[in-house]
Amino acid sequence: MPFMALNAALPSDLASAQALIAKLTAEAGERDRLITRIEAEKEALARAAAEAKAEMAEAREELAASRDELAAARDEVKRLTEIVELFKRHRFGPSAERLDPDQYQLVLEELEAALSRAEAGLEALIDKADETGEPKKRRRNNRGALPAHLERIERLVDIEDKHCACCGGDLHVIGEDMTERLDVVPARFRVLVTRRPRYGCRGCDEGGVTQALAPDFIVDQGLPTDALVAQVVVSRYADHLPLYRQAQIYARQGVDLDRATLADWVGRTAWWLRSLRDHLLAELRSSVKLFADETRMPVLAPGTGKTKTGQLWAYARDDRPWGGAAPPAVVYMYATGRGGEHPIEHLGAFAGVLQVDGYGGYNEIRRRGATLAFCLLHARRKFYAFKDKEPVADEVLRRFSLIYKIEATLRGKPPEARLEGRQLMMKPLFDELRDYLARNLRRFSASGKMAEAINYSLNHWERLTWCLLDGRVELDTNSVERSIRPIALSRKNSLFAGSDAGADNWAIIASLIETAKLNDVDPLGWLTATLTKLANGHGVNDLDALMPWHFPKIASRAPEQADA
Repeated sequence: MPFMALNAALPSDLASAQALIAKLTAEAGERDRLITRIEAEKEALARAAAEAKAEMAEAREELAASRDELAAARDEVKRLTEIVELFKRHRFGPSAERLDPDQYQLVLEELEAALSRAEAGLEALIDKADETGEPKKRRRNNRGALPAHLERIERLVDIEDKHCACCGGDLHVIGEDMTERLDVVPARFRVLVTRRPRYGCRGCDEGGVTQALAPDFIVDQGLPTDALVAQVVVSRYADHLPLYRQAQIYARQGVDLDRATLADWVGRTAWWLRSLRDHLLAELRSSVKLFADETRMPVLAPGTGKTKTGQLWAYARDDRPWGGAAPPAVVYMYATGRGGEHPIEHLGAFAGVLQVDGYGGYNEIRRRGATLAFCLLHARRKFYAFKDKEPVADEVLRRFSLIYKIEATLRGKPPEARLEGRQLMMKPLFDELRDYLARNLRRFSASGKMAEAINYSLNHWERLTWCLLDGRVELDTNSVERSIRPIALSRKNSLFAGSDAGADNWAIIASLIETAKLNDVDPLGWLTATLTKLANGHGVNDLDALMPWHFPKIASRAPEQADA
């Protein structure tokens, strides 16, 4: 600006000059404050950028760690899944035949629990990595509706404020989500108090005192109801829980019941049930076909502190594979030995088909009129020791597998149809197998195990292939072997019976408990009702009415449930 023009713009009086100076000073101060604010914002932005950079680096590290954890969890799930599948594939392998079925189940339980723990960790990592809130798909066991007969306890989970967040109007129900979870109410003790008023007549002295009769119980003048006695017995013989462990469980609820007291209840129960077991045995003697097997029963020898070896003989009926009308059942009989006289004593004049494992102790009963059929699985097992080691054994096992595949297509059909199918499809395979065994016998040392396996099959061929002559006969004795397994488990938990009488109690009670289970009947419900009926005078002439198959089946296993 020219000097003359600038000079003309300056105020000519002191007041105006002072005002201009004040104005310029204020503008300079505002500029300084603006510069200071800008510098502060620049520093804040720099700090924020540094923090963001640090957070991004930390997030990258966490993401990398999460990816490593996720990969490790997936590897663990894969490893455990492969182990479970390996155990399942080996169920019929050589090692599986040496592994006790109950131990096999315990191993699977532990592995599946470990698998679920690993999957829970995997799900948590996935939820942590995904913050969208979307529901994730989860592995679910036991899919399907819970049994309809179970009591339903409903609870309502509702919102507190039922007004619209937008306009404030009242909300109305447009639907609902419903889920069901299985719950349990722990068992608890209670005291059943029975009052029986006594009545007398004030008008005369002739009437005396009148009072209702006291109800009868299995343990007369004792502490327990029949329901408690049944609970102890079923826990012992169906769930394989020794009495001393039950006493420990009851003590946790403040109820002191020593083992000797529980044993007394069990002995009294066996006394009451003996007639039922004998009736069940008579029922089996009239059957057209039975299975038989025997297993060791260690028994404490009096005065020695050692055990002696008794035998528990099992006789089972299961006509379901060929549509027979007779209900399934099993009877156990304790004997001090394994001699052939015991099956004769137990089965009497039985004249049907008895399917066994080939033990020579059954030969005498065959000479007395019964027909013996042998178990094909026992022949097959002898070759399993050579699986993947001896080509002849592998070929024999392959042929057995073909026979069993055909049998699976005939299961459940009437005897006539089964016999026709076996003659048409199975007999040629059996004939070829026999010829194959005979041709290859000379390849092995006469004293070797392979020769022993082949000779066993050839020497018992007629009995092993009796299924080709009778459509009611099974290929093996798996039915009775399954019935023996619960006894073996109880034996493991208790090691041995305390006496011959204790082993006999074992046989009596287990016969009826296992028969209830075979008929899909709740053993506890059946035993409670049966003990009450026996204590209150149920007639010995109508014992058949107390057989487990006349009791209602477990609701969740009823036919209509199964079909659904």
